[in-house]
Amino acid sequence: MERMTVKEAAPYIGSSEYKLREMARQKQIPHYRVGNRIMFRKTSLDVWISKQEEENLREQA
Repeated sequence: MERMTVKEAAPYIGSSEYKLREMARQKQIPHYRVGNRIMFRKTSLDVWISKQEEENLREQA
């Protein structure tokens, strides 16, 4: 399992660190916490990205 911090995950998904933290606080993206740190699993982010792409394709159809 590859774990990512906010600093590592933000460029991976093409977002700012601030926006990624906001998305985590609003439970819009899969994450977990270790104390106060927000952490992400790379595999969970990959699944989330795929779902976002599918939703965007359905909206365009």
